Amino acid sequence: MGLSTLDWIFIAAFFVVSLVIGVIASKQSGKSSADFFLSGRNMPWWLLGVSMVATTFSADTPNLVTDLIRKDGVAGNWVWWAFLVTGMLTVFVYARLWRRSGVLTDLAFYELRYSGKEAAFLRGFRAIYLGVVFNILVMATVCLAAIKIGSTLLNLSPIQTLTIASVVTVAYSAMGGLRGIILTDFFQFILAMIGTVWAAVVIVNLPEVGGLETMLQHENVVGKLDLIPDINNTEVFVTLMVIPLAVQWWASYYPGAEPGGGGYIAQRMLAAKDEKNAVAATLFFNIAHYALRPWPWILIALASLIVFPDLDSIQKAFPNIDKGVVDDDLAYSAMLTYLPNGLLGIVVASLIAAFMSTISTHLNWGSSYVVNDFYARFINPDASEKQLVFMGRISTVILMVLAAFVALFLNNAKEAFGIIVLMGAGTGLLFILRWFWWRINAYSEIAAMVISFLVAVYFKFINPGQLAGYQELLAGVFITTIGWIAVTYMTAPVAQSKLVDFYKLIKPHGYGWKPVVQKALAANDLKQSDISVGKLPTEIMSMFAGIFMVYGILMSTGLFFYGNYTKMFIGLVVAAISGFIIWKNWKTEN
Repeated sequence: MGLSTLDWIFIAAFFVVSLVIGVIASKQSGKSSADFFLSGRNMPWWLLGVSMVATTFSADTPNLVTDLIRKDGVAGNWVWWAFLVTGMLTVFVYARLWRRSGVLTDLAFYELRYSGKEAAFLRGFRAIYLGVVFNILVMATVCLAAIKIGSTLLNLSPIQTLTIASVVTVAYSAMGGLRGIILTDFFQFILAMIGTVWAAVVIVNLPEVGGLETMLQHENVVGKLDLIPDINNTEVFVTLMVIPLAVQWWASYYPGAEPGGGGYIAQRMLAAKDEKNAVAATLFFNIAHYALRPWPWILIALASLIVFPDLDSIQKAFPNIDKGVVDDDLAYSAMLTYLPNGLLGIVVASLIAAFMSTISTHLNWGSSYVVNDFYARFINPDASEKQLVFMGRISTVILMVLAAFVALFLNNAKEAFGIIVLMGAGTGLLFILRWFWWRINAYSEIAAMVISFLVAVYFKFINPGQLAGYQELLAGVFITTIGWIAVTYMTAPVAQSKLVDFYKLIKPHGYGWKPVVQKALAANDLKQSDISVGKLPTEIMSMFAGIFMVYGILMSTGLFFYGNYTKMFIGLVVAAISGFIIWKNWKTEN
């Protein structure tokens, strides 16, 4: 299979538009580091929301979904659907707090919340650990998807694919900063969704597949259709649904679904015009990410079970692909080879868009850590705004080169997903509680980070395969949580003055700040007017309403394709009632 002239025209036009947006945005983004990394803090919710969705619409996400479905069925997606819970917690509890903080990066939070040299160390170390090491691993998984797409659709070698895909991405990311990325994301997301939906329609109706009804009745597909794992199969049910919903969402750190917000999601909230726009942006993101987008990928993955029933069939169809990268996630790219000319070019461009939107965000986010939380904080505190922007552009290029290099050593998306989740196991509860429990300090976070990393190294590299994946996760959560709580009580609390300043600025909810407030009132460091009761019960109610709304839409969409209209209607009613509750609470709070 080869691309026609028309296909290449579509792809070339996409690259040109992306570069033009970057050039236009560069005039504004180069004014200051706040413009380069937060686009001037004046972005509307709809642009930020689409940018969040575009970022998580990564080139490796369809591959991951395909991998999960081919191995565990549609219900296998609960390993990431469960992150909706923390997403809604971020929407209704943490979005306002992040925007209220006014920090330039979420790592600057450390010296806002904690005191002493340990806070400075934590900020600097996390800048390198998250902004470079962790970030490069995430970007490498996206680059791996690009390698598989390039090998199946374009017959390119890994190095050729990464070179071509990276150059334009680095160019507009380095020139346009976050503003250029957000504007490009809007264009890229529209293209990506059009390409994905159109591709799903064509693939499901291929002669080899036979249409939706025939596909759903095929022997290779029937056993993969359950939306909820079989409760009678205890191990599968616990692994795929119970653990993700009961533990994983609050216990693990994963980019785009950090408990309490963080990373590039926090970056978008900090770039919002105000608190209302920060909340609306994250709400739109969670609805689109979990409810509106997955089903085209799911349908293509199900169709792949008919056309490519096993790995041997994929290898036979693509004999020139290295056997080391032939896994179930490759089936998504393999199915796209059946698209007609013209549409193939649009879909390839949409996949490139998915790659670029994710990589560009991670480049800018990682660069913001390197520049603001390491270079400007420790290396050159007197750096001018021009120097900071220049360093941002240089670090963008370096991060891309390192991510591409690491990608050459990965095999499949699910493997990388598991490593990333395990690396953050046990840290999530701390990220949730640090806003509401005064006793947490910088040593708590240092302990959680170090212990979770060591546990991941032990299970994945020193003594691999001794426990099932969910057992490794539970062990990591238990060990890390016990460790950081113990360290919290063994070390001194944060300075009272720092805690009072934080309380005045953020106005956190809850009982967990009572000792600080009482002491500050007695010392006249706080006035009664500084104390905010907050609306945490209403926010938690909105959180659960949001969860039921999104899951209702997600399940109803699947039931529509399955032809089960009665249950579909029930799901829509649940979603509608939940949406009404959110609307009423929104009016009350605003």
